[in-house]
Amino acid sequence: MFRSIILILATLVSITFARPELKSLETDEFLSDEYIQSLNEIKDSTWKAGRNFNKHITKEYIRGMLGSLDQELPLQTELPTKYVANIDMAKIPESFDARQQWPNCKVIKTIRDQGACGSCWAFGAAEAISDRICIATNGTVDVMISAEDLLSCCDECGYGCSGGWSLPAWSYWVQEGLVSGGLFEDDKTCRPYTIPPCEHHTQGPRPQCSAQGNADTPNCKQQCVAGYSRSYEQDKHRGKSAYRVSSIVSQIQHEIMTNGPVESGFSVYADFVNYKSGVYKRHSVQALGGHAIKILGWGVENGTPYWLCANSWNSDWGENGFFKIYRGDNECGIEGSVVAGMPKIN
Repeated sequence: MFRSIILILATLVSITFARPELKSLETDEFLSDEYIQSLNEIKDSTWKAGRNFNKHITKEYIRGMLGSLDQELPLQTELPTKYVANIDMAKIPESFDARQQWPNCKVIKTIRDQGACGSCWAFGAAEAISDRICIATNGTVDVMISAEDLLSCCDECGYGCSGGWSLPAWSYWVQEGLVSGGLFEDDKTCRPYTIPPCEHHTQGPRPQCSAQGNADTPNCKQQCVAGYSRSYEQDKHRGKSAYRVSSIVSQIQHEIMTNGPVESGFSVYADFVNYKSGVYKRHSVQALGGHAIKILGWGVENGTPYWLCANSWNSDWGENGFFKIYRGDNECGIEGSVVAGMPKIN
């Protein structure tokens, strides 16, 4: 009930402060050249818009990629909230980038592609878990954890390609473990992603995602691909703990700089799909759905504080697959949905 009230209030606030010059274009034309131009004409905007998606992409297709259901979290699902007392603020730098802090961990730099599937909730978790395993082992275990293993085998996590929850995803890692799994057709990992990459965005060599329709959830196959050197059980990587992170900015920063990237979710509005560069702050009134991503750092650009995030819409989107979002005011809910955990190291 409390979450429902908060969501209603957030919607009312968004309507109150919406940009009037965008309202007439948002219902069905948020991928039009006119809408993108209108975004770039906002004088006090901290970011630039551009074409990420083809004009013919439907709103339903984009909504299908937004698979975070955390705003509708089942009441029985809960994790403890981690809060660190007496953080030394002087030790929190103005900017931080996990890719630079832990350069031996290639997984931190990798942008994945969820394809035509609402599996962002599984990707955000699998990516942050991969990073944390590498960091905790001082770069000796640079493994890509399988988003598909989580997507297809965690029944309590939600509905697979039709969306899921991040909290039970991290709990599943602790309770059941997850195997390795790389990008599409990666035969050097146990369960690579089987949904093929496609062109979400502009024209390219791959088939158009929208022409293929939304993908079905893969079957839960508790075995590794043929030729892989280890069995499914031998390949499991397990978590030691899973927890929420306090929504206070310094708490999130301390968690990232101490233990590595985290998963978070936020509400996606129509303008976000056109993000190209800069620090995203919402101008739109039209909410499309919830999305899960990985936060790997923070900084300040032209006086505007931001979180550095990795998306899972391939490297053609945004800033080579990454984006910045305003930090310090829970922009679109980004600071209120942070989840993380620690790996079990043998």
